[in-house]
Amino acid sequence: MATNRTGGTRLPDSTAPWVFLKFGGTSVSTADRWATILRLVQQRRAEGLRPVIVHSALATVSNRLDELLRSAVDKAATPSIEDLKALHFTLATELGVDGPAVLSEYFTELEQLIAGVHLIREVSPRIQARVMTMGELLATRLGAAYLNSQGLLVTWLDAREMLKTISIAVTNERAAYLAASCDFDPDPELQKRFAAIDGVVLTQGFIASNARNEAVLLGRGGSDTSAAYFAAKLQASALEIWTDVPGLFSANPKVVPGARLLRRLSYEEAQEIASTSGSVLHPRSISPCRRHGIPLKVLCTTQPELPGTLVTSRAGSDAPRVKAIAGRGNITLVSMETLGMWHEVGFLADSFRCFSDLGLSIDLVSTSESNVTVTLDPGVNPMDANLLAELQARLERLCRVSIIRGVEVVSLVGQKIRAALHEIGPALEAFEEHKIHLVSQSATDLNLSFVVEEGQAPRLIQKLHGTLVQPGPDDEVFGETWEELQGGTRHAVAHQDPWWVQRRSELIAIGRDKGSAYVYDLATVRAAANRLKALRSVNRVFFAMKANNSAAILRALHAEGLHFECVSPSEIGRILELFPGIDPQRILYTPNFAPRSDYEYGLEQRVWITLDNLHPLRHWGDLFRGRELFLRIDTGHGRGHHQHVKTAGTHSKFGIPLFELPEVRQLLAECGATVVGLHAHVGSGILTPENWQEVGRELVVVAQDFPDLRYLDLGGGLGVPEKSGQ
Repeated sequence: MATNRTGGTRLPDSTAPWVFLKFGGTSVSTADRWATILRLVQQRRAEGLRPVIVHSALATVSNRLDELLRSAVDKAATPSIEDLKALHFTLATELGVDGPAVLSEYFTELEQLIAGVHLIREVSPRIQARVMTMGELLATRLGAAYLNSQGLLVTWLDAREMLKTISIAVTNERAAYLAASCDFDPDPELQKRFAAIDGVVLTQGFIASNARNEAVLLGRGGSDTSAAYFAAKLQASALEIWTDVPGLFSANPKVVPGARLLRRLSYEEAQEIASTSGSVLHPRSISPCRRHGIPLKVLCTTQPELPGTLVTSRAGSDAPRVKAIAGRGNITLVSMETLGMWHEVGFLADSFRCFSDLGLSIDLVSTSESNVTVTLDPGVNPMDANLLAELQARLERLCRVSIIRGVEVVSLVGQKIRAALHEIGPALEAFEEHKIHLVSQSATDLNLSFVVEEGQAPRLIQKLHGTLVQPGPDDEVFGETWEELQGGTRHAVAHQDPWWVQRRSELIAIGRDKGSAYVYDLATVRAAANRLKALRSVNRVFFAMKANNSAAILRALHAEGLHFECVSPSEIGRILELFPGIDPQRILYTPNFAPRSDYEYGLEQRVWITLDNLHPLRHWGDLFRGRELFLRIDTGHGRGHHQHVKTAGTHSKFGIPLFELPEVRQLLAECGATVVGLHAHVGSGILTPENWQEVGRELVVVAQDFPDLRYLDLGGGLGVPEKSGQ
């Protein structure tokens, strides 16, 4: 150990073991998080370790860069990067760093790249990779400047100079540039380079370069993989993945609040969980650690005192048991069918070669005498419609092909799954009412996976978790629940008796008196209204009249300040009858294929009117002269717990499809109407907030074509929880 000291902290010598600390986007996006990073690095140095920092772009930046590229291709004007500048410069100010001085050269290069894309109206994978690298370069330059300003000697290195891709002969250019792989054998030259550097090395995740020194990406979430590559090359003593959650859990806590922390896992178990859940830990980050015996820890930046999850060669328990219920969405299913495959030599090789030649990695596989069905995970395979069309064309030379996009996978992960089938059996009743496209059991006996329809995975995960995840006393694998780690507040709410239990005697009396009745608890209605009003990102909440037109419920909601969405003149009349003098702008009228008289009535009442198709503008344009209107947009995809509640997409009758927007603008100009609001509603029974985030992003893009726009209506469709904590 060296004897020199800086700021009272003893510095490790050049032979001290390396430890890699990887931080995700949310962990590097605020000054508070950077203060935590500084403390963690100082702690590792005090422990006699040599820390290396690998981190991602700031939160949301990769998505914003993606959107910049799309806008550069689609929009009339070159898109501005001012929002990106503001995001980084604001953080720089909070960190006490001169943002323009540190970052200007990167923003200049980014502007030139975007201008070039706008000029040719095309984005190649090579240019996409160059643009996306900017997020990591900007963030790491800021981070290095801040840490140096705090007295920590930090050397910034460019990951593209150190990580080189493995050359794979594939025709999929997207995979070569956007989901590349690198060698991770020990690198003596890199070890010497790092050893010669005083202080702390800081570099980027997610990015590397190919043999031509062109920028490439390691796939979304690839910062974990970068850190693992570096740790393996430098033969580090440990890799720490710092995220915004306390570790790996037995299920997604957003779906199952009672999910339990997994204290310890084997590399193989962690690989299965990462591969089947698509979050927290990138699947490709585990193989380098496993091959070189590097302990991997998943830790929480906001709660650094928690133990997190430790991944090593030893599992916490070898007993047959299910340790996690994982789910993934947006999966592509490819079904290949032909009677000719029966005992045909080479059919599987020929069909699978179609995938490999296009750089597509198959996930799950199921075979029968006449059918082979596989899944593709877009998180691993950069895919677009053209690539899938090419795949289908190649496969159709061999067999009949069906491709289904947007299915979901539910996986049971654990040790010796086959030996635990007698316990799993009763839990599989959860699938009784759901279509299963594919069942696959891993050869390693670590997982059993089911492919189901879109929207079904969360419900199934909740049911399976409640049945199969059963911690024992002093359990070495299962730790505290997510609720307990968050302070127990949600736990208390989830276990409060529902109102129908609390008022059981009253309900029995009503049933005895009336025989049958619908009963509503107005206190619960008001509480639900107030929860929605408390959403800081929402300015107005509308109640859909078609859900319930009970006068008592409508009065309660009116008193809480809610607005009303109507789909017929009679519903508007009901509101006007109950609340004479109501501000007409508290009423949103959204008719569907209605006659002219219905629109005339809505206009006479001066309520907001939403057009969900072009017929009214094409045939009754005079009605809307000088009016302010909402447009209902069909975003091109629907969601919900069942096909019949999806209200957007190819087979929907609701909303104006995106390809008709140029005609909409022309018709509006002809009749002199103005669009002040955009609305989209993709379905019902939706339990995950990501739906409304995506709808919002899509409407923001459409909004750029309507300069007078003031409102974005993200639609409803909030699912009704079937159990506490859902």
